Amino acid sequence: MTTIDRTTDVLVPALPRGRTLRLGASRIGYETRIYFRSGDQVFFTFLFPVVMLAIFSTAFSAMGNVGEAPDGTGGVSQAAFYLPGMIAAGILLSGVQNLATDIATEKSDGTLKRLGGSPLPVISYFLGKMGQVLVTSVLQIALLLLVARFLFDVTLPTEPERWLTFAWVYLLGIATSAVLGIALSALPRTGKSATAVIIPIVLVLQFISGVYLSFTMLPEWLQNVASVFPLKWIAQGMRCVFLPEGFASQEPSGGWDLPTVALVLVVWAIVGLVLTRLTFRWVRRS
Repeated sequence: MTTIDRTTDVLVPALPRGRTLRLGASRIGYETRIYFRSGDQVFFTFLFPVVMLAIFSTAFSAMGNVGEAPDGTGGVSQAAFYLPGMIAAGILLSGVQNLATDIATEKSDGTLKRLGGSPLPVISYFLGKMGQVLVTSVLQIALLLLVARFLFDVTLPTEPERWLTFAWVYLLGIATSAVLGIALSALPRTGKSATAVIIPIVLVLQFISGVYLSFTMLPEWLQNVASVFPLKWIAQGMRCVFLPEGFASQEPSGGWDLPTVALVLVVWAIVGLVLTRLTFRWVRRS
């Protein structure tokens, strides 16, 4: 029995039931190994937030605690203040930058064309990519938390409800970033131009979304622009987890606004899925 792959109009044999998931699980391991063998990807998507956390924490340590009272009490260290933003940036890098550049390169060098002519289902391919993102981002966040805790003495939350918030913000954020990364892989015309196209988008979002700069420092119009995109809301959700409750008053709405965080991320996940469905091809159409 055969089926027609509509993306390439190639006849491919139908796979036994359950084999799609097994192939997807197998590709998670394959994609993860390939990821860690690529030095530039490891640095610019895996280690970059850790390096930036160390730089910002060290560079601004002489400025004292953020949010301390006039008498010098209270507040949090610079490392604790930047930790939520770096976690949010890592989620964006792992999903958007990693997948967009990786898939664009595979499309350009013919890897996707060869896979399109094989029995590998597109679902197995996506399972491999998104599984790799999940594995590497979990490792990245674990490394960030270890560096923050043991190198910069950041006190991590102990309340179970905060970690529950962390879990759903992370899962929504990484899923949204992954599908948007797949959708954005259609933008670069060649594999060589992928980083030049994708990295500026990711970098600008980090600067306007409260990762490197306090969100309230931005002009109101730029805050409004950033609020359209998911990174601002991922960062806000992570601040709710890692910063004291008193910092909620510094958000534009005067609170953490977690229902809006969830709503925006779900909407962007749906947008990413629709764009992926419309734009993904095993081979680029001229």
